Amino acid sequence: MPFRLSGKKITIIVLCIVFLSGIFLVIGFRDFLNSPNKKRDPHQVFIIRDGLPLKKVVDELEKKEIISSGTMFLVWARLMGYSRKIKAGEYRLSSEMTPLKILKIISEGSIITYPVTIPEGFTIKQIGEILDGKGVVDKGDFLSLVRDPGIVKRYNISGPDLEGYLYPDTYYFGKDLSSMSVIDVMVKRFRDVFKPFQERAEQLGMTLEEVITLASIVEKETGQAEERPIIASVFLNRLKKGMRLETDPTVIYGIKEFNGNLTRKDLAHPTPYNTYVIRGLPPGPIANPGKEAIKAVLYPANSDYLFFVSKKDGTHYFSRTFPEHNKAVDIYQKKRKIKD
Repeated sequence: MPFRLSGKKITIIVLCIVFLSGIFLVIGFRDFLNSPNKKRDPHQVFIIRDGLPLKKVVDELEKKEIISSGTMFLVWARLMGYSRKIKAGEYRLSSEMTPLKILKIISEGSIITYPVTIPEGFTIKQIGEILDGKGVVDKGDFLSLVRDPGIVKRYNISGPDLEGYLYPDTYYFGKDLSSMSVIDVMVKRFRDVFKPFQERAEQLGMTLEEVITLASIVEKETGQAEERPIIASVFLNRLKKGMRLETDPTVIYGIKEFNGNLTRKDLAHPTPYNTYVIRGLPPGPIANPGKEAIKAVLYPANSDYLFFVSKKDGTHYFSRTFPEHNKAVDIYQKKRKIKD
C-alpha cells in the first residue's frame, strides 16, 4: 500500500518549508544589509540626477561595485518605502559601507557640499553668476525665478523681485541643486537675520521693503563699517525734508548695460531708480545688504548731515549745508569721473 500524506501533514510540511525559507531569507537580507561589499575600498563620487528612478540608481550602484546585489538592495528599499525618498545630489560613497548606511545616506540627502560665499552688496545677477560658476544652479533659471512675481509673492514680499532678500553669507551647497531650493535657503537666512530687527522697524514706522531698500543703498555707498550709520542718517534726513536722495548707485542700477562711466546724461535720464530725478526711495533694493547695513538704517547716527562726498580714500566728507558740500566737492572731486 503506497505511503500517502494526509492533507493536514502536507499543510504542515509546506508551512515548515515556507517558515524555514523565510528564516533563510531574513538571514540573507540581514547579512547583505550589514555587510560591506569590499573592505578598505576608497570612496568615490556617486551622482544621482534629479528625477532618476530608484532602479537606475541601484543599477549604477551595482555597476560601480558599491553594492554586491542590486536586486536585494532594490527589494529592501521598496519594502521600506524608500522609492520616493532618494535625494538627488553628489555623494561620497564606498563599497566598504554597508548597504544600510548607503541607503541612509542617499535617502537623507547627505550630499557633498562646497562653500559658496556671497559678498555683501552683490546684486541678484552677480549672485546668479557665482552660483552658476560653482556649478550649483543654472544662472538663467535662477534669475528667472528670483524675478518671477509669483515667487516674490510666495515670500510675502512686495517688490519687483527678490533683490535685497537673498542674504549675503557663506553657504554650503551641493552641485546641480534646484534653483528653488537655493533661493529658499537664502531667503530663510535673510528672515533669520532680520527677525531681531522686526520690532525696531515697527517702532520707526518702516516697512520691511523700506528698510532693505535703504540698507542696500547704504551698502553700496560705503565699505567702511563706521560710516554706515552716518550715511544712513544722511539719507533719512533727506527723506524727512523731502529732498531727493541723489545717490549714484541707484542711477547705475537703473542702467541696463552700465559700461563703468556715469555721465551727466545718465544722471538726468529718468528711470524708476534714478534718485536724482525721483523723490523718495526707488521701487526696491538695488543690492543684497548685510546685517550691518540693515542695522545702520534702523540705528542711524544722530546727525544733521545732508550731504557727503567721497574723499577718494574709501571714506567720505559729510556736510550740513550745500555751500559746505560744494567746497568739499572742489577739494575732493576735482577729477571726478562724471563726463558730459
